[in-house]
Amino acid sequence: MSALWTSAEIAQAVGGCAPAPFVASGVSIDSRTLAQGDLFVALKGTRDGHDFVADALRRGAAGAIVSRDPPEVAGHPRLIHVKDTLAALTALGQAGRARARATVIAVTGSVGKTGTKEALRHVLARQGGCHAAEASHNNAIGVPLTLARLPHDVPHAAIEIGMNRPGEIAPLARLASPHVAIITTVESVHSAFFPNEEAIADEKAAIMQGVVAGGAVVLNRDNRHFFRLLSHAHHLGLARILTFGDHPQADVCLLDWRAEGFGGRARARLLGQEIAFRLAAPGRHAAQNALAVLAAVFAAGADPFRAAEDLADLAPAPGRGRRVAIRFGEGEAILIDDSYNASPPSMRAAFAVLGEVLAARRVAVLGDMLELGERAEDEHRALAQAAVQARIDLVFCCGPLMRHLYQALPMRMRGAHAADAEALVPLLQGALQAGDVILVKGSLGSRMGRIVEALTRGVG
Repeated sequence: MSALWTSAEIAQAVGGCAPAPFVASGVSIDSRTLAQGDLFVALKGTRDGHDFVADALRRGAAGAIVSRDPPEVAGHPRLIHVKDTLAALTALGQAGRARARATVIAVTGSVGKTGTKEALRHVLARQGGCHAAEASHNNAIGVPLTLARLPHDVPHAAIEIGMNRPGEIAPLARLASPHVAIITTVESVHSAFFPNEEAIADEKAAIMQGVVAGGAVVLNRDNRHFFRLLSHAHHLGLARILTFGDHPQADVCLLDWRAEGFGGRARARLLGQEIAFRLAAPGRHAAQNALAVLAAVFAAGADPFRAAEDLADLAPAPGRGRRVAIRFGEGEAILIDDSYNASPPSMRAAFAVLGEVLAARRVAVLGDMLELGERAEDEHRALAQAAVQARIDLVFCCGPLMRHLYQALPMRMRGAHAADAEALVPLLQGALQAGDVILVKGSLGSRMGRIVEALTRGVG
């Protein structure tokens, strides 16, 4: 077991006192997934982490950070007491970042954050190693947790930074203090809490406030808010600005994209040199995100040409475009599991991917897109045109918002509508058949993962 933190280092970082010495090999906020040797941080949320301190210690936690003594373990010598456990986690993350030698790349954007973070992890792991969160830990808990887990000596780190409301990105960016910041794109996502897209762009631009002196920012040259973001970079004195996209003036420019099965081949101009590479992930948007990765790898001082080669075997993760074969008698269908999240731009991108696939029938199974505010009904209704353009044969919908899309579709494309994911499952099971390619997508709150579970039960 390697030491990540000693009790003395933890106590110094969080301003607490460690009665008995111990060594932690990791940091956890969930006793159910805690590994032996982890430091457990008892956060107060929907459920109070203090109720699980005893369980964490029984499971092998090295120690715990608490703001009160749980009765079952009162006076335990490996408890570090603080006033506020979330503030302590943030302080531990700050200390982890301060001592690390890693070149840190931070990623934000309306869509593509997690995929870009995972791609960075994948390619930089082969260039000395890369630390990144296993899940989409991109908020006021996830970012400090990721930094608190940052090993002393890993050469690279990829940190995802998200937001739901104004003012959330800047403090997380300053905590991460990245050498390179990426803004994948700016779209009308989380628009319920912003007056317009310009305000969303300004919030995304706040990631630049954390960039260290001499650092770089990577911007989407094709995005309609590019010059607004560029203005933020200039205002903050950032001199290293790299761009990516289809635009001929982009530093990393996509020259050609050709779909091949569930992946494709890209040809790009990378800092004046032409390069061709293959992607296991489908869709032109995946190629665009790959350009951002290559630009960031270069800005971080690693080898972008080797990174381009290594993108070839980066497979989509579960819930983010993973492909699963489903048996139907003597044949099979292919399910595209994109159930983790959804927004208007990511829906249109997923439709485009489905439209590129050779299939007996293209089937879309869609759940509500959330956090769209007053524009929610119109945004759902507007997807009908994209579905038609993608040559989708059947569309199945669930949720009150997706009813607006369903009613806007031509009759020939209407599969069925149900109140929720559970109610849609039996309708799908009676309608799908061998030869179908089936896209399942919706916001996390629409629980489209349950449809994926039902359709793939017994697979693998």
